[in-house]
Amino acid sequence: MAARGQMAGAARDAASDWEAVRGAADIQYAPLPPFKPDPPGQVPEWLQALGRMLEAIFAPLGRLLGMSWPVFSNILIALAVLLALFILWRLAGPAIEAWRGRSREEAPEAWVPAEAEALALLEDADRLAGEGRFDEATHLLLRRSVGQIRQARPDWLHPASTAREISVLSSLPDSGREAFATIAARVERSRFALRELGADDWAAAREAYARFARLELRA
Repeated sequence: MAARGQMAGAARDAASDWEAVRGAADIQYAPLPPFKPDPPGQVPEWLQALGRMLEAIFAPLGRLLGMSWPVFSNILIALAVLLALFILWRLAGPAIEAWRGRSREEAPEAWVPAEAEALALLEDADRLAGEGRFDEATHLLLRRSVGQIRQARPDWLHPASTAREISVLSSLPDSGREAFATIAARVERSRFALRELGADDWAAAREAYARFARLELRA
């Protein structure tokens, strides 16, 4: 009997606790209302009127082309966007070109050897070439031109800089890189492949250096 009374008391306590929980205001037990998405925004009346006017004007043309108005309206929108981009490009193009022109004018001119130094170097090298010493003339051209760069732009080189490295130096103009590549290839052939250079080799090296130094070639 005592056990049955304890069980009945426990049941009453549980029921009381459940009612207390159910009565708590901060716990939601009622089912939530069904979700309803927000209605789409209302299209302004002026935009609707504009759409009706465009449809009245262009829909017959679309039917002549075998297209429904929704399809033809999308094509018209695409054409309008392209037209707007074209107008923007025409308006902004001159300003962009003017800005590019100013940038080119403000860019520093690429370095080339001083004319007097370049002429003196060619005279000394020509003297050696005139004696048939084409290897020495080409090597002198390379050695002295590297010295010209080292004196004028010491920050471009380091003590171990090679002619191959100079031939790809971005600070030099294209003619300078081409000159060093041409001269270095022949010096390497002479010194490492032990092949004597000829008049054609000297002429190619001389022409490349003169073009780099912007000199008028002389025989």
